[in-house]
Amino acid sequence: MPYLDRIDDVFVLNLGERDEVDTENRIGPRWLETVGALLDEVEGSDGPTALVTTATGKYFSAGVDLSWGAENLHQVNTFIGSVQTLLSRILTFPMQTVAALQGHTFGGAAFLSMAHDHRIMRSDRGFLCFPGVSIGASYSPGTVDMVAAKLAPHAFHEALTTGRRYGGDDAALLGLVDAAVPADRVLGEAVARASALVSTRGNVLGDIKRTMYARVLDSLETPVSGVDEQEWTSR
Repeated sequence: MPYLDRIDDVFVLNLGERDEVDTENRIGPRWLETVGALLDEVEGSDGPTALVTTATGKYFSAGVDLSWGAENLHQVNTFIGSVQTLLSRILTFPMQTVAALQGHTFGGAAFLSMAHDHRIMRSDRGFLCFPGVSIGASYSPGTVDMVAAKLAPHAFHEALTTGRRYGGDDAALLGLVDAAVPADRVLGEAVARASALVSTRGNVLGDIKRTMYARVLDSLETPVSGVDEQEWTSR
């Protein structure tokens, strides 16, 4: 399950298992509960701080746990609603947030990365991908609206309608991420960017984000329906 570390003033949320390297870090109900509790811990801290989200090994996250969804179709709409609640929380978190994408970032994880204020990606290996069109899965209005608010129109259109897998350099060129750097610099660059902005932590920052993304938040908070009618298979 995910866990927290701290580097000076910056909290580091690791999406995988402590002492394990190549976990897929799929998003499921227990994973969401754990991340929510860790965010409570970060938000309950005192003083200037920021949040970096990362993982280790091959995957930042392989996205939503499709196997769980296939076995629990009656819970899928509620589950996706919980994912959107997490996106809303990250989107408006009252401190700077940086996603350090050291590995593959697929589907739901790509949306999670977009909810962060900044994204740093590994340049030499790993892909960022919104694969819905390739696997027969559409996206909820809330998640689409969130990406639209983050990207230039041409980048938004290409990323969501082609299923293209972007390497770090191409992702940076299109504006999906802020920078692409060698593997050994991903976490350091993310922490440095977060550290430079720890003084912005506070309710005012959260209020500004809520105002900036008011329409997106309304969309993300709309009850999810119809996701259980899509094909859920383990891929």
